[in-house]
Amino acid sequence: MTTTTLAVLVPLLPFLGAAAGLLLGRTVPGFVRPLAVLPPLASLVLAALVAARQGGDAAVDAHTELTPTGSVPVELALHIDGFAALVAVLVAFVATCVQIYSTGYLRDDPRYPSYAALVSLFTSAMLLVVYSGDLIVLLVGWEVMGICSYFLVGHYWETPEARAASLKAFLVTKLGDVPFLIGLFALADGAGSFRITRVLGAVATGGIGHPTLVALLLLAGVAGKSAQFPLHTWLPDAMAGPTPVSALIHAATMVAAGVYFVARLLPLFEASQAAMVVLAVMAAVTMAGSGLAALAQDDIKRVLAYSTIGQLGYMTGALAVGDRGAAVFHLLSHGAFKALLFLAAGVIIHAAGTNSLAAMSRMHGLRDRVPDAYWTMTVALLALAAIPPFSGFFSKESVLGAAEHVITGHTEHAPGAAGWIVLVAGLLTALLTAAYATRLWLLAFRGRGDEAPDHGRQPLTMTVVLWVLAVPSLAFGALTYRALPDWFDGRALTPTLLTSILGTGLALVGGLITYGAWQRTTALAARVPMGAVAAHPEEDAGLVEAETIATHEPAYGDIAYAADPADPSRLLLGPLRRPAAAGFHLDAVYAALFVRPVQAGARLVRFLDREVVDTYVHAAAALPRLLGAAVRRAQTGNVQTYVSALLAGTVVLAVAVLLVATGA
Repeated sequence: MTTTTLAVLVPLLPFLGAAAGLLLGRTVPGFVRPLAVLPPLASLVLAALVAARQGGDAAVDAHTELTPTGSVPVELALHIDGFAALVAVLVAFVATCVQIYSTGYLRDDPRYPSYAALVSLFTSAMLLVVYSGDLIVLLVGWEVMGICSYFLVGHYWETPEARAASLKAFLVTKLGDVPFLIGLFALADGAGSFRITRVLGAVATGGIGHPTLVALLLLAGVAGKSAQFPLHTWLPDAMAGPTPVSALIHAATMVAAGVYFVARLLPLFEASQAAMVVLAVMAAVTMAGSGLAALAQDDIKRVLAYSTIGQLGYMTGALAVGDRGAAVFHLLSHGAFKALLFLAAGVIIHAAGTNSLAAMSRMHGLRDRVPDAYWTMTVALLALAAIPPFSGFFSKESVLGAAEHVITGHTEHAPGAAGWIVLVAGLLTALLTAAYATRLWLLAFRGRGDEAPDHGRQPLTMTVVLWVLAVPSLAFGALTYRALPDWFDGRALTPTLLTSILGTGLALVGGLITYGAWQRTTALAARVPMGAVAAHPEEDAGLVEAETIATHEPAYGDIAYAADPADPSRLLLGPLRRPAAAGFHLDAVYAALFVRPVQAGARLVRFLDREVVDTYVHAAAALPRLLGAAVRRAQTGNVQTYVSALLAGTVVLAVAVLLVATGA
């Protein structure tokens, strides 16, 4: 079987699995789980074969035009270089792990068949984005992911929070997709084709007019899909979906699509220094702001959500300094440990009966209840904090090293200002990342107070997946920069000495400062009445999360709203803690600038429609009705009345004629 045929099957198999799952989910429920797990597993095997055959050599290109579409053709095209081959393996790997994990996590959920089918469709759409060599076909996968995210985030549609979160995710991403679509058409107009290879050829020869404008239009869509400032606000709220969905969206699909798209078309952005500086500023604000927000969150999943936003900022920062190898390297590394973090968080939520770190900090022995989640999450948090030799160290340092190369003049792919912006923001974020990772670990696993509830062991399908994901979280970084340079344009990914010392040193400082603050706040908390934490009875994890995902009150009562004296962020952030916990009130700013004016305009239009336009319409109908009523009154049906009226009218006419004649 040729490489092209294998590549076509990679996105096709999950799509067929999704279609079969939707058709057979209710009639033959026994096939639901095999149809959920086997297609992405087969895609993983085929994607690995494609990557092995591609081997980091020349890109695999194939295309066919199904039907003429005008002067700018749309083609079913494949363009598989080393980046595409590796990203496809990541997507299929994480999707397979999520599907296996979900068989245990949502084993009693009545909507599991539709959920599993949507996850498979989501996976197929992302794989289509990865392998596509045509921008319109890529756009199809791009938009299908947006639709799937709407349904998956709103899986627990009984809660108003889930409904609002799904709608918000859909609208915010679509807001970015409008200029994104305009940018795609501008690219095609300049290149005469939607084929990515031809677009890049036109960029190289200067055939794209106004590259800065086109790049900024495309960045709007990237900011929405990859949750970058200022269109990142949908991602924390998307935690209203099931935890496996969060793992899939944050680790390998949807948010990774924007970063991957810029990596594919990086020469276009490099053609405009202004666009590269804008990309660097966007990455810097995203990194630093999300780090502060993550440090103040109480919901364990929102901490991880803001963490994802920050790590995506690292990836866009690498792109802003012209190193797509570092960006994709961190995308791959982050995909493994972030999926592990979310899936381990799902186990912890089930065991604790709550999403709240404040409540977990009041539970003693939670780590003993979930030893698998404890050890694997520890590995993932060390990778997130970029502590060597875990994978996050190598990929994050490759980003910082790329920024250093721009500053020192070793590369001219980006302006020096972009290098300084990314390096300073990246180092600050390294400090903040270690701080919130340490805080999460301490509050979740070093709690003091009542004994943690015992809900028994988690299903084997959940715990096995955690250990499978722990392997790349530990070893992927060292393996990649030593054994896989050919897949990254042949560029060295070895961390530089300066950024390694600075980055690791700041991470250790952030962790130690947080630990010291936790010791001080814990001593204070010992003098504060604990209160009891109500635990859930033995229930399915997905059903527990459906109750606790939006509001903590069903899980543990009034304790959710009590200040947590053991939280080290109280000391670390001080007066900044409240605005950081609220995401710096960016949603309130958007409400004031956009939502309320639109609502006011809608009310004005409704008033004009009802009180002005409808008034004329009603008047136009009332006048004939009044005339008709007057005429109807004259129609008495009495012949004598009609004759009398006829005679009277004749007399009136005769008198009028005489008066006119006399006057004449």
